[in-house]
Formats: sequence, C-alpha cells, structure tokens
Amino acid sequence: MVLLSFLTHLAVGANLLAQVPLVNSLALYQDRATKSLDDFIASESPIALQGILNNIGSAGSNAVGVALGLVVASPTKENPDYFDTWTRDSALTFKALVDAFIAGNTNLRSLIENYIYAQAQLQTLPNLSGNLSNGLGLGEPKFEVDGTAFTAPWGRPQRDGPALRATALIAYSRWLISNGDTSFVTSVTWPIISNDLSFVGQYWNWTTYDLWEETLGSSFFTTAVQHRALVEGNALAEQIGQSCASCGQAPQILCFLESYWEGNHIAGNQNEDNQRSRKDLNTILGIIHTFDPSAENCDTTTFQPCSDIALANHKVVSDSFRTVFSINAGIPEGSGVGIGRYPEDTYQGGNPWYLGTMAAAEQLYDALYQWNKIGSLEVSSTSLAFFQDFSPSVATGVYTSSSPTYTTLTSAIKIYADSYMSLIQKYTPSDGSFAEQFNRNDGTPLSASNLTWSYASFLTAVAARDGVVPASWGEPSANVVPSVCAGYTATGTYLAPTATAPLSPCTAVTSVAVTFNVAETTSYGQNIFLAGNITQLGSWNTVDAVALSAVDYQAEYPRWYGTVDLPAGTALQYKYVDKGVDGSFTFEGGANREFLVERGCAGEVQVHDKWQQEGMTLRELV
Repeated sequence: MVLLSFLTHLAVGANLLAQVPLVNSLALYQDRATKSLDDFIASESPIALQGILNNIGSAGSNAVGVALGLVVASPTKENPDYFDTWTRDSALTFKALVDAFIAGNTNLRSLIENYIYAQAQLQTLPNLSGNLSNGLGLGEPKFEVDGTAFTAPWGRPQRDGPALRATALIAYSRWLISNGDTSFVTSVTWPIISNDLSFVGQYWNWTTYDLWEETLGSSFFTTAVQHRALVEGNALAEQIGQSCASCGQAPQILCFLESYWEGNHIAGNQNEDNQRSRKDLNTILGIIHTFDPSAENCDTTTFQPCSDIALANHKVVSDSFRTVFSINAGIPEGSGVGIGRYPEDTYQGGNPWYLGTMAAAEQLYDALYQWNKIGSLEVSSTSLAFFQDFSPSVATGVYTSSSPTYTTLTSAIKIYADSYMSLIQKYTPSDGSFAEQFNRNDGTPLSASNLTWSYASFLTAVAARDGVVPASWGEPSANVVPSVCAGYTATGTYLAPTATAPLSPCTAVTSVAVTFNVAETTSYGQNIFLAGNITQLGSWNTVDAVALSAVDYQAEYPRWYGTVDLPAGTALQYKYVDKGVDGSFTFEGGANREFLVERGCAGEVQVHDKWQQEGMTLRELV
C-alpha cells in the first residue's frame, strides 16, 4: 500500500528528539553502485525529515538561538548567509510537514502548532515593508531568527508568502475540524489565515519580487499560489461560518494566470525587464504546488500537471538546461537532467538546484496520478513534442488506460521521472545532506548547506512517487475563467491575532545520548572502536575505548555505531580506531574530529562520519 510505504520512509530513524548534525562526513558521495533508487529513497527519507527538524527552533541542532516555531532556511551564515526565517520557505516546509502529519506522523503536531503561534506574532511585527494596519507588512519576505524585523536592504515585497502560509494553515485547520477541534481553528488559525487572504485579495495585482528575490514584476508562481489560497480560503470560511470578502478576487486572479502562457511554455515572469528568456523553474514549482488530486481532468486553466500546456512547459524548461550545465552533457531528451532556476542564472555560479531537479520529477509523478485516476491520457498538438520523447511515432489523440500506447507512454514517463531522482541520488553526499545547489561541472554540493526547502522537496517528491497525495484545494469548482478580465482588488480587513502566546518551550536536558556512526569497510575479525579525550571515550586509551556495533553493516553502507551518554555542553575530540585480528589498533588519520554536545532540548543526537585515511598503528595496551 503506497501510504504505508511513504510512512515507513518517514518513520525510520525520524525522532523529534534526535536532532542530527548531517554534515560530518569527509566523503563526498556514497558508494551507490549496487544501491537501487528505491533503497536510496528508503534510507534518505528519514534523513530528509530530520534535516528539516534540525533547522526548526528552538530545539533543532542547527537552530541554536532560533525562536520557538521558526525555521531557518539553512544554518549557513556566510557566502551565502541563509540564517534567517523566510515566510515562503517556512510555509512550504510546514505544508510538507502538515501533509506528513495528516498521513500519520503524529509526532509533528507540536512543531506545527509552535509554527502557527510564531507566525501570529510575525504578522503583527512592523517591518520595512509596512505593518499590519493596511496589510503591507505581510509582504515582508524574511525575519531575523529571534523573531525581530530584518532591517537590511532586500528584494521586498514578496507576495507569495501570505498565500503559502494560508495554504499550510488551511490544511491543518481542515484536519482539526475533521477531528472535532473547530474551536482551535476559529480562535487561533483563522485570524492568521484571514489576514493573509485579505493581503492576497488586496495586493494580488501589485508588482512583487519573484521567489528568487531578483525580479520585480509579476510571477507565475506567485499568481498561481494566490489563486489557490483564495479558493480554499473561501471554502474554509464557509465551513466555519466566517466571511472572506477578499476571496471573491479568485476568478480575476485566474483570468490573469492565463496570460502567462506564451504558446510553447509558461512565462516565469511578466511586466519585468530582466533580459531573460522567461524559461523558469518557478513555473514547474507553481504547477506542483497547485496540483489538485480531485481535478476532474487535465485542466489547462489551472495548469494541472497532466495538462498539455504544463507538459509542454516541462519539456521546454528541462531542455533549456541540457546544454547549460556540463554534467547534463550527452543526456538525451526524455531523460532527467539537473534543473536550475533559469538558464541565464549566475547566482553562486549558476548551477542545478536539488529542489528544482526534484520538482521536475514531482510534476511527472503528479501527472501519472492524474492519468491513472482519469483512465486515459490525451496527446494534443501542444504536448506532442513532450510525448514524442518517449514514442517518436505517437500521434495526437486520446489513449485509454487499456491501450498499449497508454501503457508504453506512462511506463516511459515513470522511468523519466525516476531519472531525475536518480540524479539526486548520484549527487547526494554520503551523509545524506542536501545543499541548495550542486556544481554544474562535477556535481559537488555547494552554496547553502542543509537547505530546508531541499529536504521538504524530497519529501513531497517521494510522496508523489508513492501516490500519497494531499487533500483537494477545490480546483473542480474554481477553473472557469471569467469572460472579461479585470485588475480590480478588494480592500482587506486586518486584525492582530489574539492567540499569540507560543506553546511552552521544552525542558533543557542535562545529558544527551550521542550515537556515533562511521562508515568503514572491514573484514571478518576486524572491529571498530571510538576513542577520545574525555573519560567516556577512554581518554585516548584504547583499552577503555568504546566498542562499536556492526549489526546494521551493509556493503553499500558499512555502518559501525555506538551510543554514549555525554553531559550537555561537553566539547570533545575523538577518532575511530580499527582493531585488527592481530590485536593491534590503528587510529584513522587526519586531524582529531571535534564535536560539541549542545545544550538544549534534544535528548538524542546522531553523528555520521566516514573513516579517514589510516594513521598510526599501536599494539593493544594490557
């Protein structure tokens, strides 16, 4: 059952108390020669979930000093400095967590509610974009990690954040209502959602910086998520007996959305002057974040993933990177390539993004879900070039699920989608961490490390691959384009949320169970030990070193591990030691490893390493 498969991925090793430092390995890539994509997904899924948890305040191992409920984009603090909390990134991350919670991971509930209270506080915070009285302050893109205003120059305003935050909170609110807790919705989540919907309805037709924070104009991604937010916001308002005057702008936003189609691809941006081709990853991201599993057909007005214009756009955007990045050289059309933001990008050298490559896969998985639900697929003149990558002789027409052509095409497209994920597998380091980008020439991870959005994108792509889909946002009743488009807006009403007190912070622990993991290929009779400069690790005496276990040893991940209880705040040095069959001890080479057992709420921590070059050999001390 696909649901159980996805929950298993998230459950293995995913513990809210186990805040895992993901970048301790010196090895760049895992040995994946014998590891299937399914095996990679199974092992990577808990790492990706943990990567998100590590970046959430106040207990995350990468979130020291971060306020309760806020999530940092990345722990990287220079070149680039991403140690801030973005409204957009946080909302996309928590939408993924809410969906995982609804799918069965009940451990996430307190994190979700801490996020809700934190966002209520941020809504009332005056900033350089404005304040809550007229809603303009909601367009502020990011804040300091302590919950104060960011006061440096930036690309502001950004108008996608409120729509995305509303969508995340609406998903959780619907679950609450279905489980008998409407009072929390009316008193806590709806006031926050209502402010965001008012902002969308009032400012949807104003210029905005796009999600890459570079271009001022109109963004497909922003327009698409704004339309969705108003549609589902109106439905929630009716469900709880509230009103949403701003939600009446949804049809006009949909009307404007149609203008992004340029005949063979979607324009990433309009009304701008950036001298770019308008082929942009933000179009694929907009498509997957407005996918509705209840859409009755491959609707073009809402750019559903299986629509002919969405497929044509997928091909144009993907193909635009085939000759831009060296690592894509020689990969034919119809096979996955590394996907960047846009072909002309020069940020950090202009490289493929992990989240972009996974988004390309996710759209295809969503399309497969829709075709299987509908029971047919259509090849139109618009999507013909896309389908010809998999069947050069295919003709336009409708192919039912019982036809050989349907089987041929969907089977090939599943392989195509998996090929994007296989690139992620290829360019993921041995510790399973996701950076923002991977180098265009050799695939080396670069730019911000442990990017929260990258981890969230992996979880949503895997869910789509497994057929675990989110709830409908109401697309079947919101896909009719008005006969006349108008750019009018509605003046919003903004009220400070009353339930702004955060949940009680967790209790700081005095002792932390640190599990040390090291990947080292050994032969029968060899054993690996852990030695260090503190008494718990033998004070560098091999007689008292900690013996590690190989019970989970596998050829593709030769894991040796052991758990040591250490006082919070302990700073230590350590190395791994190989005990040979002759009784001699060989310390790994290189400098001593260093680790700080951080003070906080995490009672369990894991460290992942790979054996360093061999060093000095000692006889066993007796």
